[in-house]
Amino acid sequence: MFRTILFKIILGIYFLLWSPILVIVLPSKKLTKKCIIDDARGVLWLARVICGIKYKIFYPPTEENGIPVTPNDNVRTDGKSIIASKHMSMMEVAILVTNIHNPFFIIKRELMWIPVYGWSFWRMGLQPVNRARGATNMNKLTTAVATKIMNGQTLIIFPEGTRTKPGHPIPLKRGLLFLAQKLKLPITPVGTDTGIYWPKRGRMTSGTATMHFEPVLPSTASLDEIAAAINRHSA
Repeated sequence: MFRTILFKIILGIYFLLWSPILVIVLPSKKLTKKCIIDDARGVLWLARVICGIKYKIFYPPTEENGIPVTPNDNVRTDGKSIIASKHMSMMEVAILVTNIHNPFFIIKRELMWIPVYGWSFWRMGLQPVNRARGATNMNKLTTAVATKIMNGQTLIIFPEGTRTKPGHPIPLKRGLLFLAQKLKLPITPVGTDTGIYWPKRGRMTSGTATMHFEPVLPSTASLDEIAAAINRHSA
């Protein structure tokens, strides 16, 4: 438990030290994005050094001999699919940000109100959503998301809508299907077990977390099919 407390204290100081840098680069979208990515790399480094938590990514093979795919060669991470990932902790957010080219997330608009970091999320192009607006908001959201994807960004969604505990999957939100079908984009499910090592609450545990990119699913896939793929290699 000592390492967990130490990590959280140092992480808080780390974020505070990044804040003035983020304010300085805020006028530049390019620099803001670079700083947020570097910030995320630092989070992963602190987790490894203080708590002994490493990670490994698995991509679907493209050849029969099992040669793994790298992000730049994988058409499922170049903006031509929606990446639908399990969400257990801050760790997979940092992993995805640092390993997916030009990513953006759909996040609660309230997160944009956080001083400095919320402003940076807005500046780097994350997409806020007002969950209380219903269908009207979804139509506006679809238009905004389509524009970002056409500009070369890669959409990442946490379709469960919140962090989950290992062994406690929750139903996926239908917003993922709405976007996939409206935009005619396939879906790349991503499973993870980060919650074993970096839980939502409680003690962090050393070990190697995994992220599994599953084979792409069509935009017409059902929520049950998507959930099964996400949970195939999730804790």
